[in-house]
Amino acid sequence: MNGAWVPLYQAKAEFFRMLGHPVRIRVLELLQDGPLPVRSLLTAIEVEPSALSQQLAVLRRSGIVTATRSGSTVVYELAGGDVAELLGAARRVLTDVLTGRDALLAELRAAEPVAVARTGAGAGTTEGAGTKAGAGAKAGAGTKAGARTKAGARAGAGARTEGGARTEAVTRPEGAAAADSVGAGS
Repeated sequence: MNGAWVPLYQAKAEFFRMLGHPVRIRVLELLQDGPLPVRSLLTAIEVEPSALSQQLAVLRRSGIVTATRSGSTVVYELAGGDVAELLGAARRVLTDVLTGRDALLAELRAAEPVAVARTGAGAGTTEGAGTKAGAGAKAGAGTKAGARTKAGARAGAGARTEGGARTEAVTRPEGAAAADSVGAGS
């Protein structure tokens, strides 16, 4: 910030943007336990020295960390205890968000429709133990070369498509109509 007046919401946005790099967050987490020399940060974070130096400079300019030099050793520490409190709050919020997603994911899986069939692009149909699959091809999107099939995981088919792409198939009840083709955009 250049000293000109900015609204508080903008200052907060700039602050959080400054925190928006994994190396910076990791540095702050490590410094919660007390001051550390750069060599210890390098060992713990495993990034190139120039990359760490760049991220430390951003944190230093923002005033969130301070650096002291003793001979050839530079030691970094948090500028205040509020940073550790902020990281703890972020961890709690993230835990709550991820817990909510797990519950939603479980609910979605429980409500998943039974009659679904997908095959990877360029693949033929795949049949497994009591499973019919191959209603249509999904062109390119969502395929992984060499990936294990959902048919193998759910129905015991263990099949792969001709191109080695991901295949999904779910057992249909007897007499159920074939599943519709799945387009690339769905």
